[in-house]
Amino acid sequence: MDIQRFSILGRVWNADDAQLQQALARVHDTPERPRCLCVAGGVEMYVARHRQFLVKRMPDTGSHHHASCPSYEPEARESGLGELIGEAVLETAVGCVDLRVDFPWTRTTGRGATRGEGDAEAEVGVARRRMSLRALMHFLFERAGFNRWSPAMAGKRNQGVLHKYLLEAAEDVSVKGVALTERLYVPEPFNEATKADVAQRRREKLAVLRPQDGHSPLALVLGEFKGSDTAVGGCRVWVKHMPDAPLLIAGKTWARIEKVFAPMFEARDADTGHRVRLMLAALVRARREYTYEIDAATLMMTTEHWIPIEAIHELPLVHALVEQGRRFAKPMRYDAATSGAFPNALLLDMGPKPVPLHVVSAFMAPRARVDKELAITRAGAAVWVWATDEPMPALPPVETRQ
Repeated sequence: MDIQRFSILGRVWNADDAQLQQALARVHDTPERPRCLCVAGGVEMYVARHRQFLVKRMPDTGSHHHASCPSYEPEARESGLGELIGEAVLETAVGCVDLRVDFPWTRTTGRGATRGEGDAEAEVGVARRRMSLRALMHFLFERAGFNRWSPAMAGKRNQGVLHKYLLEAAEDVSVKGVALTERLYVPEPFNEATKADVAQRRREKLAVLRPQDGHSPLALVLGEFKGSDTAVGGCRVWVKHMPDAPLLIAGKTWARIEKVFAPMFEARDADTGHRVRLMLAALVRARREYTYEIDAATLMMTTEHWIPIEAIHELPLVHALVEQGRRFAKPMRYDAATSGAFPNALLLDMGPKPVPLHVVSAFMAPRARVDKELAITRAGAAVWVWATDEPMPALPPVETRQ
């Protein structure tokens, strides 16, 4: 599918039509809904406004679109998102999402309140699933579309694009009643000529960290990990495009992070012939003026094109898909126990429905291998499998859409 088409008030519009904005303005805030014409009969959508009018998916309709359509979204069960929808990911209104997370947005300074003797419990509530910091990073990358690829994206992904679309992905998303855009900082592209202006905008954005009434708000810094070095009392963690503002952390805590995420740090030195990026999501707070200290952190691997990957054995497949000009989506793990239950990629240029691609590595953990074998069995005949101790088989050919 080259250009998305919409039916609006009885007329068909191409997504790149110069007059589409006027057509969308006429139906915005009315009961009229555009229809995406990627399949027979179309799929109902809605109009949102973020600096300009946008046509967006209705909730739970992503899989109703043709697999090659820009509005297509795999069924939630094809990724770790399926375990979170309805409990940790709540659609509060059309296009508006509330996230329930397992980390704080605020730290309280000083002594906590003293608890007295409690009465007997009157009821016992059901424990609700909460989203981790890693899952929030996965959610933003998927909502921003970085887990998808089409040939038209070649050469068009850079720090400026990452900054723009991750911030747009946070719009209409709230976390614990706070708009995510108020607490999310994604570095702007660094430029020597504009570094003073960029630094000032960063300070203004992170002014939200100033403590108030004994409470220290937290913010989320999301960027590419560059490196770390020792500092007085701990470590400095460097994020790309933030060369003048390190994130501080206790030495023992950073050592623990390096141990937990050792496979990701080691992946940057793996003999794959391809570059690996490490994306850092860090909850930060300010103990002193203009000093940003990491409160919690997680990491995620991506390809050089910022396509998320779960493990290094997926890298050759993803690069083969990019180099062969294929359209595909990369299912995200979120908080699933393993990623083995999900396809390693979904081909989106094979007809109305995606074709799952599975990779089986000799280095997979036993539980992940069991999950992978079950997923392959459930997929039936319409599945592509590569065992990495053998040469990669040819990818299924592109299906030309009539």
